[in-house]
Amino acid sequence: MTGPAHNPALVPPGLAPAAPAGTTPASGGRATGQTSGPSFQEIFRQQQAGKLQFSQHALQRIERRGIDLSDGTLQRLETGAARAASKGSRDSVVFVDGTAFVVSVRNKTVITAVDQEHMREHVFTNIDSAVIA
Repeated sequence: MTGPAHNPALVPPGLAPAAPAGTTPASGGRATGQTSGPSFQEIFRQQQAGKLQFSQHALQRIERRGIDLSDGTLQRLETGAARAASKGSRDSVVFVDGTAFVVSVRNKTVITAVDQEHMREHVFTNIDSAVIA
């Protein structure tokens, strides 16, 4: 006697019904829910690793002050933040071509940006490191 037929629509994703002893389950040309390789979350984390985010405040300052954010500038900023992180910094000022970026190293977020023209009036507080990138 054969066992009851399983309706694949009633099986939760990632679980396959047990096949009778001595037989192999037919896939019907569909994936069983088991995938090989990294998960979406792992890929997303790898893509975001090392990338800095910009706070809304920082984006406003960059736009208002006309600060250059070319690929070269961003790369040097990310490198400077990574150097600060390697030394155990939490909040750092990263200088790139005369522009100071205040970075929350733990959160990988640029908090604000100050160009040379406005730097004379600015006081940086709660900073535990400075990096020249």
